[in-house]
Amino acid sequence: MLSIAAILMPMRKELTPRHTMGACYLAFVSQAIINNLAPLLFVVFQDAYDISLAEIGRLIMINFGTQLVVDGLSVKFADRIGHRRLMVAAHVFCSAGLVLLSVLPNALASPYAGLVIAVVTYAVGGGLIEVLASPIADALPGEAKAASMSLLHAFYCWGHVMVVVVTTALLAVIGSGAWYVLPVLWAVVPAVNVLNFARVPLMPAVAEQERLPLKKLLTSKLFILAILLMICSGASEQAMSQWASLFAERGLGVSKVMGDLLGPCLFAICMGVGRTLFGVLGERIRLSWALVGCAVLCVACYLVAALAKNPLLALLGCAVTGFAVSLMWPGVLSLSARTFPMGGTAVFSLLALGGDIGCAVGPWLTGAVSDVAQSGLRGGLLAAVLFPLGLAAGVLLFVRPLRRAAKERA
Repeated sequence: MLSIAAILMPMRKELTPRHTMGACYLAFVSQAIINNLAPLLFVVFQDAYDISLAEIGRLIMINFGTQLVVDGLSVKFADRIGHRRLMVAAHVFCSAGLVLLSVLPNALASPYAGLVIAVVTYAVGGGLIEVLASPIADALPGEAKAASMSLLHAFYCWGHVMVVVVTTALLAVIGSGAWYVLPVLWAVVPAVNVLNFARVPLMPAVAEQERLPLKKLLTSKLFILAILLMICSGASEQAMSQWASLFAERGLGVSKVMGDLLGPCLFAICMGVGRTLFGVLGERIRLSWALVGCAVLCVACYLVAALAKNPLLALLGCAVTGFAVSLMWPGVLSLSARTFPMGGTAVFSLLALGGDIGCAVGPWLTGAVSDVAQSGLRGGLLAAVLFPLGLAAGVLLFVRPLRRAAKERA
């Protein structure tokens, strides 16, 4: 595990790839902040600004929708502009968006418009981090790429846990009326990483003449399937993550503090444990079967959360979903990077595009079904079972031609 000293990157020492990985870890913590702070404030927004469930669902979709637009643009321009410039810009956008989240809802005539502007701003940064942090880390020296990728993405989970615990504690102390202090405090984290990415060493990208042409990627049925797997991964994760806090409070009737700690916080802890375990043991586990097993467990967890009459059992379903989805995103990335090693940043950009489509569609569909279903959010979560089912089927289809090719070579 990386030391605190490595993450802080002292000016006196020569910076190494170890410090680059530390900056990537902190980048995923920054992304966890921008994706998970607002959901903890959804009830506050509802009460203060009279915002409906459908409007909250649109905020989630705007966040991930903006990120997927950035993902799409990055396919063509990331390598040309340069990873360092874009990662510095990413963290500037994250920090600025968080400050705007604090200021604009009370400064504009339409609080909802203020929320939208803030979300779009920090989502630009989140999209760039999603596209660039993984290939930057993947290019660093080392053999255990799948395990390293899982450990990298574990920092998103531990960042999520930190956001939930610290935000919940501060809200209990300062009260929901002073919620606007919190985004400004969290804006410090991406601001610090601006300085880190201005200095850490970055490995050279795949040379343009050696890179797999974009046309070949987009005409590959296997790569299109990989994008669909990323859609299912993002939707499976965020359909629960984004609604867990509100589901616990409004659907299960527990207090906000207990709802946040037993819902999204335990979800993030379970997801972090899953990714960290695979980061340590990953080379001993067959990735494809682990992904299928995670998808089956995810289906079971969604069914428990949606159908259980006991609130504690439903909360347990929410929490264990975090473990079930832990391997999905980094696992599909690793499987795809291994299959298309010369794809360059375009592979990660397109996969991130697919993942963010899932992150936008999953919570939106959950909210939309919840608005019309008699059972409310339980009905929305029940509909979200479609995504892990799709992932399980897709992984089995993805590995079939790879195994056939391996047998032919043998």
